[in-house]
Amino acid sequence: MTSPLPLSRRRALTLGGAGLLGLGATAALAGCTSGTPDAAAVTTAPTTSATTTSSASSAASTSMSASSSTAATTATTTPAPLAPVGMTELAFTDPEFDGQFLRALDTIFDGGADVSECFVTARRIVPGDTDSWYEQWTATADRIMAIGDKSAAAGHDVSAHQAYLRAVTYYRTAGTFMYAPPMDPRFVQSYESQRAAFQKAAALGRWTTEIVQIPYENTTLEGYFILPDGDGPFRTLVMVDGYDGTKEEMFFSGGTAALERGYAVLLVDGPGQGGALIEQKLYFRPDWEKVVTPQIDWLVQRPEVDVEKIALIGRSWGGYLAPRAATAEHRIAALIADAAQYTPGPRGAFMMPEQYRDELYTGDPAVLNAALEAEMAQSSEIRFTLLRGMLTHGFDTPLDYLRGAVDYTIKGLADRITCPTLICEAENDVRGGDAKPLYEALTAPKTYVLFTNAEGAGEHDEAGAASLFGQVVFDWLDETLAG
Repeated sequence: MTSPLPLSRRRALTLGGAGLLGLGATAALAGCTSGTPDAAAVTTAPTTSATTTSSASSAASTSMSASSSTAATTATTTPAPLAPVGMTELAFTDPEFDGQFLRALDTIFDGGADVSECFVTARRIVPGDTDSWYEQWTATADRIMAIGDKSAAAGHDVSAHQAYLRAVTYYRTAGTFMYAPPMDPRFVQSYESQRAAFQKAAALGRWTTEIVQIPYENTTLEGYFILPDGDGPFRTLVMVDGYDGTKEEMFFSGGTAALERGYAVLLVDGPGQGGALIEQKLYFRPDWEKVVTPQIDWLVQRPEVDVEKIALIGRSWGGYLAPRAATAEHRIAALIADAAQYTPGPRGAFMMPEQYRDELYTGDPAVLNAALEAEMAQSSEIRFTLLRGMLTHGFDTPLDYLRGAVDYTIKGLADRITCPTLICEAENDVRGGDAKPLYEALTAPKTYVLFTNAEGAGEHDEAGAASLFGQVVFDWLDETLAG
């Protein structure tokens, strides 16, 4: 499908990798002249543990590329071509479809997919047809799930475990383009199927997985508490996913990397995500500390947890949610924000046609909604982004969604983050531009990493480079928590 948008604006709305397009990406719509940030502007420096105090004058301020060595040298990276850039057009020319395809491929390293199964599925899909997308990924998922069931019945636990893990990704991928109000029954089915597949896999897996209920206001949030090999108490990682992420997907997007290194992990669907959205009708909220603090309260009561070494990671939209939580929850010993975002809500104004941007909060709702609906009719990217936002935030109109997002900001709050913080962004991620402002506003010990196209890690959430992401992030986290 050919997009009516020019490259710069189309890229600003592209779905890429293991996370989800949030409002922060829309800032690239303004004055964007290139689909690729200038990687040469990033200076690499020694990678050091941040151990100084959290005052503005003495905070550690380390900036590096993902592949920089610990030698005290300066290096630059040659910018990638404008188009295509990074890991694009692998199976589809449509950027939304191809980004979600890469997102599925990203799980291969951790057992969540297989190369041929993904490509064969993609070749059956009618380009641009979201019904075809759902049908073909579901067909693949059903086939792999049946293999898992057959292997399990015959006592082949390893084969069953591996098949169930792949089915998780394929079921989740099937429902990706069903994020729109009113909730489509197929969307519900894709979630229920991925959860069932994951729980079957977990029962046969190497690590001990406990299905838990975390107290939250007047209800609970379902999660998985997974323990690594060995004896505790363990360093523990709390994980926050993005707009259309789920706790099951987080197992692949950092969970297994943590477990392999001896971390316990807590995976929870927060409001607006997975089961909390679908089954409980809970919607996103800007004050994510209200979601994370109950998880920390729960963890500190568990004897398996080293309460002095609880870390928090957020990926994609979680790159806003996790830092926001850390502004108020100070039992967190270390913070990682990947696709970090500083002011994603206010930047949503750039979703408006240019002539209406100044009127976002004051203009006639009928006029502004009509303008947004016209944009949605022209562009599938804009349509998907606004419909998904309406569903996950609980709004009836696209204007209500954009207006309601104004409080999603860390501006004026970043100095309340007191723990060492790793800020990550990818060279070709169109959300680029909002991570550095957050990094610069931090007064705690901090490190900035730019993942590059040259490393194969330049797409959103470093999709396709799971091994490199795990190496960089967990080497930093190991050293930080050891300090």
